[in-house]
Amino acid sequence: MRFYEFQTIKPIKSLTTPSQARINALKQQQTKAKTALSAERERQQQAKATERVQKAQQALTKARLP
Repeated sequence: MRFYEFQTIKPIKSLTTPSQARINALKQQQTKAKTALSAERERQQQAKATERVQKAQQALTKARLP
């Protein structure tokens, strides 16, 4: 085998106590909730923007008809 074919051995994560594991899980939940919240806000902003564009297009077509 050549030198570049060897893979480095990843160190084993130190075992955490149940309380540390709970804290880590809560931190992960917090970050997931933040990203979900920002995604939902972005989705709502996009929905409002498309609704405004559709209303503007309808107003233009109504103004051109008569």
